[in-house]
Amino acid sequence: MAMRQTPLTCSGHTRPVVDLAFSGITPFGYFLISACKDGKPMLRQGDTGDWIGTFLGHKGAVWGATLNTDATKAATAAADFTAKVWDAVSGAEVLTLAHKHIVKSVHFTKDSNCLLTGGNDKVIRIYDLNQPEEAPQEIPGHTASIKRALWCHDDKHILSASEDRTVRLWDRNIPEAVKTLSFDTSVSSMEYLADGDVVLITYGKTIAFYNAHSLELIKTIVTPANIHSASLHPEKDFIVAGGDDFKLYKYDYGTSEELESYKGHFGPVHCVRFSPDGELYASGSEDGTLRLWQTAVGKTYGLWKCVLPGCWPVNHKESRGIQSQSLQHARTNRIRNWKGKVLTKR
Repeated sequence: MAMRQTPLTCSGHTRPVVDLAFSGITPFGYFLISACKDGKPMLRQGDTGDWIGTFLGHKGAVWGATLNTDATKAATAAADFTAKVWDAVSGAEVLTLAHKHIVKSVHFTKDSNCLLTGGNDKVIRIYDLNQPEEAPQEIPGHTASIKRALWCHDDKHILSASEDRTVRLWDRNIPEAVKTLSFDTSVSSMEYLADGDVVLITYGKTIAFYNAHSLELIKTIVTPANIHSASLHPEKDFIVAGGDDFKLYKYDYGTSEELESYKGHFGPVHCVRFSPDGELYASGSEDGTLRLWQTAVGKTYGLWKCVLPGCWPVNHKESRGIQSQSLQHARTNRIRNWKGKVLTKR
């Protein structure tokens, strides 16, 4: 019998959580940012969900949020026709990038020098963050709102998913799509896994996997409900997905077998992402909460205590003590730095 999931609930938002993203692993652990219709994106410690700070400045719903690899920068996409770049250590607003319509997606290059945006004006934009006064490179082509735009292939190409029922692969230097996938219904989410060179796309009740270079179909998984978001484990062991029926589903990537499903949210699940180490995944919902779930239930990790056979409380305490000191150091430093005007305590 499978062990029962005990998710960590992260409160603070007052409206639906519509997007989330993890940083890479840093010397201080990893971090999690969430986008919400309340217009107040939040930064948290990734493995515990501890609140670090709130980015204040948008005047409308925030539809997209991302962190750069080392968690020193954040970017947000909002309904106030702007994308903003933030100092994720101090919480200070660094740049406001004006757009012609609602912005839905933001994504940094690996070196954090460029920002990719997409939204309701149907145009992909590339901003040089070292020369923000310069006009961005614009890539038109979609015929409806862009839901997600991601760098891929070492930032040489761009993947975009649109309400026009297509996913397109672009060469960043050529204003034409290199390849296009068409669907019978709108794409609800897209994720790019660089290590496996896999693109995960969800539409309707389907989770589909494609080769990121050729866009050839690898496999599909059909789920019981309409799926809003799905994520592939960093080592391609599992897939997690969530959608209309408030449930989270976990599948074996190799066999496509459903391993478990469970409820925790009190509304549709809008976004799901694995942590960079694959030990947990986060979900955001219409109910205004983020929840953190263990990949291997019962394992000692973050705030979860070990209950599996062979785990010893003494060793657990010793290892947790070392980890806690490191993470507390990270939290203390960040909270101490986040005492500027842009922050409010919950």
